[in-house]
Amino acid sequence: MSAALSIASFNAARLTGALARQAALLAFAPQSGLRHYLKMQYADQTFKGLYHWNWFDASMLLPYFAVMIVLSFYGIHRYTMCYQYFKYRRNAKPNPPRQFAELPAVTIQLPIFNEQFVIDRLIDAVCSIEYPREKLEIQVLDDSTDETREVASAIVERYAALGHNIVYIHRSNRIGFKAGALDEGLKVAKGEFIAIFDADFVPPTDWLMKVIHHFAEPEIGMVQTRWTHLNRDYSLLTRVEAILLDGHFVLEHGARFRSGEFFNFNGTAGMWRRQAIYDGGGWQHDTLTEDTDLSYRSQMAGWKFKYLPSVECPSELPIEMTAFKTQQARWAKGLIQTSIKILPRVFRSNAPLRIKVEAVYHLTANVSYPLMVIMSALLIPAMICRFYQGWFQMLLIDVPLFTASSFSIAVFYVMSEREIYPRTWKRTFFYLPFLMALGIGLTVTNTKAVMEALFGIKSAFVRTPKYRVAQKGQKSQAAKYRKRLKLTPWIELLLGCYFAAAIWYTFTNKNYFTAPFLILFVVGYWYTGLMSLLQGRFERWRSGVNADESSPKPFPVGI
Repeated sequence: MSAALSIASFNAARLTGALARQAALLAFAPQSGLRHYLKMQYADQTFKGLYHWNWFDASMLLPYFAVMIVLSFYGIHRYTMCYQYFKYRRNAKPNPPRQFAELPAVTIQLPIFNEQFVIDRLIDAVCSIEYPREKLEIQVLDDSTDETREVASAIVERYAALGHNIVYIHRSNRIGFKAGALDEGLKVAKGEFIAIFDADFVPPTDWLMKVIHHFAEPEIGMVQTRWTHLNRDYSLLTRVEAILLDGHFVLEHGARFRSGEFFNFNGTAGMWRRQAIYDGGGWQHDTLTEDTDLSYRSQMAGWKFKYLPSVECPSELPIEMTAFKTQQARWAKGLIQTSIKILPRVFRSNAPLRIKVEAVYHLTANVSYPLMVIMSALLIPAMICRFYQGWFQMLLIDVPLFTASSFSIAVFYVMSEREIYPRTWKRTFFYLPFLMALGIGLTVTNTKAVMEALFGIKSAFVRTPKYRVAQKGQKSQAAKYRKRLKLTPWIELLLGCYFAAAIWYTFTNKNYFTAPFLILFVVGYWYTGLMSLLQGRFERWRSGVNADESSPKPFPVGI
């Protein structure tokens, strides 16, 4: 009996010791998980009274997360487009179902403005297009105020003497900008179908024959082809620009076309049925994206659009940061102007709900830039407010929002590059950080453009300068078309410093999780700011050209 009691006492002592050791180990173990979180937040009263939720935290965190949630919706939309692109893949039919028994008359319009260094390349390419000469008319619609007038008219005279049906039309008032020029040309055009090429494009000789037969379907009002790039490998900037445009032309256009939703003519490298232009209300110049404006009006009038990603048309990318930023700002402002004008009509139309929803996402996407400004301003205060929250809140809130808003960008562009370059698409991963940083760097100029559109501030159609530079190391001939610089680059540099301070704060408090995200902001703002300065204001020190006085007047340029 006593032996049994001794054994029981010994076992109890061992169990008690084991439990004590386990408690000691738990005391020094990492405290994580849902149970620990709930205990620290609601059960442990040790720090009660030292901190409590207040109006300052609410004023910082609620707008911050509201912005992140809205950005997440646009990110989820990118995932949706990737899904639709593959789901409706069978609807992509590159070959026309029927062909014209007799080729129709076609007019090619070339709207130009101060394109002295690329106009000869454009006209040479268009005059080399394979199509019966008696059924092809070429209009050079010139609004230029510089030597381009003499250069273009001389080239037109030369080709006219060789038997080409080519005419030179010059306007001195520039009313309506590009839309006005296209409308003037349309009044005297002889073709049933209208192809349009901007000055920086070089259409291949077989482009017209690949496109025209798709109009044998009587319901087709416009056919858009895919842009490729002559100077894709010129610099890091042009490579990133090309990836951005590839995403638009592969997944955005591809998904919208395949799923039967509205998509837009891109202003160039496309062809219209003349009647589709008329039924849509014609070219109008109350927005800076007259192409998207007319596209929606024409599709609401019942016309169908077609996208041909297999038909390529080479173009020239902006090689300088100021030119790229000016182009992006014009597109951002124009799309918001178009959304204000067109969305009420879309909502009143008989279009299916999915088309209306997609139109909202499409036309309002640039609202993300002002939201990025708000998020940037609140980022450091929000970090300070959330310093003691720990990893659980990040896992529960930040990671899903980051996955929806930011990671979707990487998925979107990697998938588009994989579709075009199945052998070399993995190189895209190297460019992704620069792509995301460049998108952040555009926030200042594009926010200004979006706010101007929202407040109804009108501005001139700012052309993107064309430099005729295709090879790496080749110098530009067109310094005279460089854009003016104002305060924007300096604001971008200051914002970069602001986020550099945020990185210092994260390291000081050992919050390493957000540092890589903040580095993108620093790189983006410093890259766009420094490149704008080095390629503009400081360029005259090396070349002797005064960039501030070489821009053509009286039309305003630059941001």
